[in-house]
Amino acid sequence: MIVFIGIKGLRATKSFNDFFLGGGNVGPWMSAFSYGTAYFSAVLFIGFAGNIGWNFGFSGLWIALFNALVGVLLVWWVIGWRVKEAAAKYNVTTLPEFLQKRYDSNLFKLLASIVIFVFMIPYTAAVFMGLSYLFTSNFEIEYWHALVAMGVFTSVYLVLGGYKSMAMIDMIFGMIMVVSVIILFFSTVKVGGGIPKIAADLQEINPKLISAIGPPGWWSLLALVLLTSMAPFAMPQLMQKFFAIKDKKTVKQGMFASTIFAIIIGGVAYFIGSTSQVFLSPKNTPAAFNEAGKPIYDILMPELLVNVVPTSLNVIILLLILSASMSTLAALVLVSSSTLVKDFYGGFINKNVTDKRLTLLMRIMSAVFIFLSIALAYLNLDHIVAILGISWGAIGSFFLGPFIWGLLSKNVNKIGAITSGVVGLGICLYLYIDGMPSPQAGTIGMFVSLGLNPVVSFVVKAIEPLTSKIASKLNLVVSFVVRMVRGK
Repeated sequence: MIVFIGIKGLRATKSFNDFFLGGGNVGPWMSAFSYGTAYFSAVLFIGFAGNIGWNFGFSGLWIALFNALVGVLLVWWVIGWRVKEAAAKYNVTTLPEFLQKRYDSNLFKLLASIVIFVFMIPYTAAVFMGLSYLFTSNFEIEYWHALVAMGVFTSVYLVLGGYKSMAMIDMIFGMIMVVSVIILFFSTVKVGGGIPKIAADLQEINPKLISAIGPPGWWSLLALVLLTSMAPFAMPQLMQKFFAIKDKKTVKQGMFASTIFAIIIGGVAYFIGSTSQVFLSPKNTPAAFNEAGKPIYDILMPELLVNVVPTSLNVIILLLILSASMSTLAALVLVSSSTLVKDFYGGFINKNVTDKRLTLLMRIMSAVFIFLSIALAYLNLDHIVAILGISWGAIGSFFLGPFIWGLLSKNVNKIGAITSGVVGLGICLYLYIDGMPSPQAGTIGMFVSLGLNPVVSFVVKAIEPLTSKIASKLNLVVSFVVRMVRGK
């Protein structure tokens, strides 16, 4: 199916705009599923659901709720059509291009391109890691075999058809995900003896696992809620969906469809993760724990799925994770490739590059980007939640303030925007390097970015008359000194 759609997309792709945005004419259902499947990937089902479910219990469902209401519904409602309008107004197709045109700054475009490229690779690697863990648990194949297979699989339809293929496949993937999570939910509840029995078992293990705020406390939970719900307001791979939508009616229809999708997918994922302590232990699933008996978070969900889903239905769950992952991978790869090809190469190196060459370079860089992500995933440097946290945190910290205020307000300026992006990113990275968990570091960085842009812009405007007067006086003094030196 993927090869067939890739070839079909290839035939429909005649230009860079076709390859990157599907011609800017994508309908509501494709847009909704494309947004949802790019938002929720194997990172959610494997890394987040396992880690957060084990540590937070039922309170992890707050993340699912706010992801749906803020990260999806509010994003579509507040900025969905505005992004499309801005794209037409400034004649842009990427987020760095928008920042360049909105703030009249080539430097901003360059900085934005670098941030996307640097921090999208770890995010993509995290998706590859989650997917590969599941295939390793189910088929007992080597980790790197799964990595390479998924990379080749994703390359086939993305390199061939670009956004045309991706939007078509995402719709099919979205349907598969909905059916799969419903099967997964009922299988888990059945094996657990019903929701009341699962809740009673969790309460016996730790009463806080069924409380409104899980054991790690309110700050850890709030940071995860804010990071995963606020960052979508400025994530390049999600904003691309709005650049590609057809019309205002598409936004209204897509908003409701993608919100329902998010409630189902996110809700089931975090619920299943919250049951992990009921089903898993060092005795019955030793592969999910280290020698000290501590859980290996990225292995928890693959082992849980193997235990609660009937063997006859395992293929459905594999399709679920595969669908969630490949759609996200394609979105990340497409955006990252455009950053190098359109924003950097076409914007700074060869401004007269032809449309045909841009499209060819996009295909080449898509393949290169997938290779780099696989290489990073193979190193297996850290667990998935940490990788995703710092990637989302860094990107959100840089883009949130400049993008949101630039889209919604005419009163912010270039100095305020660049300051908010650079300082927000700097604080996020400093806190993370200093030892703060990535969700907290990312959340603080995003709030700094969001708050600094209007404040710095206001200060710059307020002191502008004063600086103009000072500059004028200095010019008079310099002119007087020059005349004195010349003897006039």
